[in-house]
Amino acid sequence: MGEFKDKVKGTANEIAGKVKEEIGKATGDRELEAKGAAQNVKGHAQKAVGDVKGKLGDNI
Repeated sequence: MGEFKDKVKGTANEIAGKVKEEIGKATGDRELEAKGAAQNVKGHAQKAVGDVKGKLGDNI
């Protein structure tokens, strides 16, 4: 079950991060753009953790 939660949270963070990045680019807000990029990376990492948990059977 942890695998699914991690993948969903990761996807949510990726989407939110991309939205923040685009808003930051559109408004010239470099700080918001950077925060969005960081959140996007966090989402990718969460999805990777979910993949690992899936392969190991949630035993980590």
